[in-house]
Amino acid sequence: MTGILRLAVALICAACLSQFPAFSDQYVQRLGGQVDSLSRVAADFDASARKARLTRAEALTDLTGSPFREAHQADMRRSFARLDQARSDQQMLRLASPLERMALPHRLRDPETLAATWGDFSPALPVTMAGLWAALIGFLIGWMLTFLPRLFLRRQPDRLGWR
Repeated sequence: MTGILRLAVALICAACLSQFPAFSDQYVQRLGGQVDSLSRVAADFDASARKARLTRAEALTDLTGSPFREAHQADMRRSFARLDQARSDQQMLRLASPLERMALPHRLRDPETLAATWGDFSPALPVTMAGLWAALIGFLIGWMLTFLPRLFLRRQPDRLGWR
């Protein structure tokens, strides 16, 4: 691979990865909003259950007997599960630095929050240390990626005409 192409790939990877710290910050902020909103829904449901002298599990079980009640029960179960997952992800992402979050992309898993963050995200010049380090890491990854074809081609028999 030519040096210019190698440099171009490395620079593209650097530019892309340099945006991750800012993107993950925005995702964590939006995730916090999701946690707050879902927490209010859970608190309202739990308060209604307590007024009826029921636990959350008993109140969910009580939501049967009609298609509407069963659909509402399923909605509430999904909301509680989403809240638990969002709280867990939020805790992990808040403890991690912007660079450490690069090792936690599996924690950016709430599809609605991810889509909303992506929809509002505007790439910018990385002027934070985390952004600059992410750019350097991206550059190095891009540079190393350009050597992969060479590694595979060396292992191929010469009958293909590749050197």
